[in-house]
Amino acid sequence: MTDLMPSAADWLNSSCFCITLNRDTLHAALEREAGDPEFSSRYIRPREHLFSNVPVFLAARDLQKMTAIVQMVEAAARLPRYQETVLAWAPAIARFDPGPRGAFMGYDFHLGAAGPKLIEVNTNAGGAFLNALLAKAQRACCPEVERALKLPLVSNFDSELVRMFQAEWATQRGDEKLERIAIVDDEPESQYLYPEFLLARQTFIRHGIDAVVADGSQLRFSQDKLWVGEAPIDLVYNRLVDFSLERPQHSALREAYLAGAVVVTPNPRNHALLADKRNLTLLSDMARLSSFDLPAELARLSAQIPRTVRVSPDNATELWDTRRDLFFKPATGHGAKAVYRGDKLTRGVWQQILAANYVAHSIIS
Repeated sequence: MTDLMPSAADWLNSSCFCITLNRDTLHAALEREAGDPEFSSRYIRPREHLFSNVPVFLAARDLQKMTAIVQMVEAAARLPRYQETVLAWAPAIARFDPGPRGAFMGYDFHLGAAGPKLIEVNTNAGGAFLNALLAKAQRACCPEVERALKLPLVSNFDSELVRMFQAEWATQRGDEKLERIAIVDDEPESQYLYPEFLLARQTFIRHGIDAVVADGSQLRFSQDKLWVGEAPIDLVYNRLVDFSLERPQHSALREAYLAGAVVVTPNPRNHALLADKRNLTLLSDMARLSSFDLPAELARLSAQIPRTVRVSPDNATELWDTRRDLFFKPATGHGAKAVYRGDKLTRGVWQQILAANYVAHSIIS
């Protein structure tokens, strides 16, 4: 929580067990937000591990440092020489720049004694809608925590959310009116976070923006518009993990995006500049960041990103020999799929890693 010193946060995480989730309050809030009295029984109770019963406390110092690291990454991503470097290994579609910066970017940190370490960036991060309601439903046992649970970012969540999507829209469409949003994923009803899609839809509708949840394969591009059924779509809130829109079932979205017929956020360029794990080889290297003309006070924050290297035949022997100290991740992977701890590697899996596109970074204690 932002008003707690590190020692207080550590003490609360290790010793305070009286702050629990009021599930009845949470279910009532979810049903109210969704406009559906059966919402919790249909979507939340079957997902018993969707919410933790207890919170994790975060020291103000760690939050400030994480914020600074995010600012460093996003500042680097705006530099021409950095962009030239990362776009060289990105898919061609990433060179198209329609303007949006990427809604709901996710930055994953590992917290430890050495402070927060950035381990990856995501363009399809989920959970914000659910966590905003979760914070409101926590049951606190002391005034200090009660105050912490009433953070402005929680109470103003809806207005900040709409403002963010309106800003994404304006970068590409200026003063035109945003009328309809499609929340797009593959087989959305089968996704674990489908309840969040429904909450997002209702939030947009409450603020005067029509919204639908759609399967990426159901989109069609005709008459210079992207359509879901008979409804034209202005903006796609993109939850797909096909980051470059290469799969055949996403061809309509790809065509509409490249034609500038629809605003997509996050989009392939956002992923290429921020979330491709090969970028961590630059972001963890102070000398490279300085060579891109990133200010020194920002470049020094590279120390908070585990040193990352691309796996190649040239360094394969060294990486194998030091594998017990490393994590191996696919450059464009997601959801911890095909991620390996080096101490668990077999020779067979190692050969698969060498044949694919992987990065390696130090294990953080």
